[in-house]
Amino acid sequence: MTGMTETRTKPVSQEVIQRASAIKLVLMDVDGVLTDGSLFYVRDHNDKAMEFKAFNSHDGLGLYLLQFYGIKTGVISGRDSFATEERARNLKMTYVYQGHLEKMAIFDEILGKEGLEPHQASFIGDDFTDLPLMMRSGLGCAVNNARPELVERAHYVASKDGGRGAVREIAELILKAQGLWDKVLEKYGMA
Repeated sequence: MTGMTETRTKPVSQEVIQRASAIKLVLMDVDGVLTDGSLFYVRDHNDKAMEFKAFNSHDGLGLYLLQFYGIKTGVISGRDSFATEERARNLKMTYVYQGHLEKMAIFDEILGKEGLEPHQASFIGDDFTDLPLMMRSGLGCAVNNARPELVERAHYVASKDGGRGAVREIAELILKAQGLWDKVLEKYGMA
């Protein structure tokens, strides 16, 4: 397929399953994680630039399922975007922080608000600004098409690219590790 990268997935180890079983909060970057990183600009009726992003519906259901089973979600993004704000609102994400390239202080603030330790949080990233949060979190995840430096250091690398189901894959990993997957299947009549 055009635009797809080769799969760089690491096998799911017992350590990854153990890390995923402790997760109570999933945070992530936006561009390159919830989207494929593409940004589209068109002129609005006032001749100003208007930005468009595409989000994956499978990722959306994965985030919904996490929240349904009590695992909070949020984004920490380096860019400000109305599209991100709207997507986060639609998905009822608990945290939406935009315009922060230096993300560690925000990460620590969120942990404090939730009364969580770093090992109870997961961070999903794709580029350099995400690495410190991935390394500090209990389950640092990279999308398949993340920078090689992140792939090398991630606890888990999704088989899917950013904006193409990587977040859903990670959500399922966490739900399975916490023994919730059968409840998901039951909820939708597949048990």
